[in-house]
Order: sequence, then structure tokens, then C-alpha cells
Amino acid sequence: MNDNHPLQTIETVLLVAVGGAIGANLRYVVGLALPGLWGTFTANVTGCFLLGLLLYENRYISLLADRSRAVFGTGLLSSYTTYSTFAVETVQTAPVWGVVNIVANYTSGFAAVLLARAVTLRLSGVTKEVLTR
Repeated sequence: MNDNHPLQTIETVLLVAVGGAIGANLRYVVGLALPGLWGTFTANVTGCFLLGLLLYENRYISLLADRSRAVFGTGLLSSYTTYSTFAVETVQTAPVWGVVNIVANYTSGFAAVLLARAVTLRLSGVTKEVLTR
């Protein structure tokens, strides 16, 4: 069956839905363990790291199938991370803590992606010389 076959598309959509259900439940568990800002921060930063691993794995190692990346990236991680909760919680805090929350989430999220890149590069054996060409 080719990649454009309608059954292939339906299968991918269903797999993304399953990934989304798993991600939403993982997010709920994180929220139970770490309520409020800390839970949202933890989910978003770990989600950034995992999505970074997934994206850089595709670029430097490429062991996973595209459909697997869709399940984990679009399904699981998109429902695990939560921009809407981040926005609501930020608005509901005192202005100073809202700014701290914004800076902490974005700075840590970008740092997590860079860390994921470094981990993936190390695992792949790509050297700095290859990256600068």
C-alpha cells in the first residue's frame, strides 16, 4: 500500500489520536504530581526536550518512520504540552510572577531543545566539522 492510500491516512489519523490520548493522560498525571505553574512548566519543558529529540533524530539519525514521528510529535507531545494552560495560569498570577513564568518557560523550553540537539548529535556521532560545512 502506498503512502497516499486513504487507508494509510486513516491509520495515521487513528495512531495520532491514540498518541494524543496517551499524551493527555500523561499531562494529567504531571498536573496531579505538580499542581499549578510547576506542572505546566514541567510538562512544557520536558515536552520541548522530547520534541527536540524527535526532530533532531529525524535530521541526524533518521531511524523512526514518518508515521512514528507523527504519532509521537503531533499526537503524544502536542497533547502533553500545553500552551493554553500556560497562558491562563500566567494571566491568573501576580504580574511579576507572570513575567517570571513567561521568561522561565520560554528560556527553559529553548534550552531543552538545544540540549536535545546536543544529545542527538552525540548519539549520532555527527561532528562539529560536519555541522559547519
